[in-house]
Amino acid sequence: MKDSVTIRFYEELNDFLPKGKRKTRFNAAFSEGQSVKDFIQAFGVPHTEVDLILVNGKSVDFNYLLNTGDDISVYPVFESLDVSKVQRLRPKPLRKPKFVLDVHLGKLAKLMRLFGFDTHYEKHYDDNEIIEISKTEKRAILTRDVGLLKRNEVTHDYFVRNIHAEEQLLEIIERFDLRNEINEFSRCLVCNGLLEDVEKEKVLDKLPPKVKALYEDFKICPNCGRVYWQGTHYEKMKKFVMKFKETVK
Repeated sequence: MKDSVTIRFYEELNDFLPKGKRKTRFNAAFSEGQSVKDFIQAFGVPHTEVDLILVNGKSVDFNYLLNTGDDISVYPVFESLDVSKVQRLRPKPLRKPKFVLDVHLGKLAKLMRLFGFDTHYEKHYDDNEIIEISKTEKRAILTRDVGLLKRNEVTHDYFVRNIHAEEQLLEIIERFDLRNEINEFSRCLVCNGLLEDVEKEKVLDKLPPKVKALYEDFKICPNCGRVYWQGTHYEKMKKFVMKFKETVK
């Protein structure tokens, strides 16, 4: 095949490929002057999902221009393997895991806050706002929108594979190795603020009559003022959290 290369995508990058091209090395034609970045994205793989590209056994960056006969291997973001001595294609990993979620992941956002993960989410955000928050606050973008991942401004991101919120949460914990970051009931489920202990007398005007009579310990979100106590709803969530933590051990 004239003006062609061989290429293989590894691990979860195959999720973006048609079935006939998954987990195999195949031939593909390219255009004169085409960069490896554009070539990779032409297969539907967002550049932000890629952490290492080898061409003929040597590491290259996204600007590399393809040549006839090149042999290309494309690898996803590495979490447990240190590839700092070879070419990395994105800025250094975020040191403290923080996230901003797109409008399709509202249920996941609530679950992530329940487990104590720093999760920014608003259902009215557009792509530009999400990207700006990611850049200014150094937050990884979680999304189900492949188009968002292909934006050049995006540097830290993850395409969420699962559809259901609980499965998505497990996926994120495993993908970002968050087991040791779990701190349940530490954040506001509504606005993501860190909860603080508060004296009952200071929140009496916010409490229903039955709650005033039955409970003495309260927490408050300093951001939005929402008050939390360990009622029946808390007990249900606690059982869910304990059961889920057993799953991720």
